[in-house]
Amino acid sequence: MIEVAPLKFGVVFKHAFSQLNVFKSFVKDVLGIEINIDKVHTEYEYPTQIGFVKSKYDLFAEDVEKRIIVEIQHIKEEDFFDRFLYYHLISLVEQIGTYQKYQFDKTVYTIVVLTSVPRDKSVKFSCAVSDMSPIDEHGKKHDIYPHRLIFLCPRLVNEQTPIAIKAWLELIEDSLDGKLEENRFTAQKFQEILNAIHQQKIDPALLAQIKDEAAWEEVKREERKEGFEEGVQQGVQLAHLETAQKMLKKGFNLEEVAELTGLTMSELNRFIQEKP
Repeated sequence: MIEVAPLKFGVVFKHAFSQLNVFKSFVKDVLGIEINIDKVHTEYEYPTQIGFVKSKYDLFAEDVEKRIIVEIQHIKEEDFFDRFLYYHLISLVEQIGTYQKYQFDKTVYTIVVLTSVPRDKSVKFSCAVSDMSPIDEHGKKHDIYPHRLIFLCPRLVNEQTPIAIKAWLELIEDSLDGKLEENRFTAQKFQEILNAIHQQKIDPALLAQIKDEAAWEEVKREERKEGFEEGVQQGVQLAHLETAQKMLKKGFNLEEVAELTGLTMSELNRFIQEKP
């Protein structure tokens, strides 16, 4: 067992998976393709902005035929499925020049790694693939468009998770609590990742970035918690006001209503004044 920097943090994930051999091995196992590249970009932006919303990609690499994007997200925003679809489509649209015909010279593959479980409990998968190939009225799929958008959820690995992908997801999931059983991941392709995230080997500058990201996620978590608690309190108060209204209709006086519902006299008076 070793202590590691969790791969839920974007800065850690990018540090580990931007290593050339790691990136190529990950892409091969997830997509089943070889990619001939000599560099993996982090926080990549296209030279010219496409669309109204500026896009920046966690990990980006391409050869003459294939464009690979890998995104990592831990704390979910409400629009994350739509957002990554946008990222995927922008990487298609960017290829179409002003005076060119409609032709995509590079196949676009976008891999999204979700290190927390989707809030929608009906969405249960460890690996899900979306492509654009049309299906005709006979149920036959026509492989016209090779582009793919892949969602991976390490926390939901199961018996049907593709074997080639499963070990990667198990490694990511095992790191999320800051500890990792290194004896589970002895394959050579994982050694560079283990070295990159081993706490004793992390550069102080990277450690500072991890702490900043962890602090920001804690702020967002607290905001969500406060919003939930405020919603619960509002719901309880509304229920008490509805009860008060029924009691007043039955002839209870304000003091009795206040005592039984826990509402203050000022809340009851305000409720009576505002009631149509």
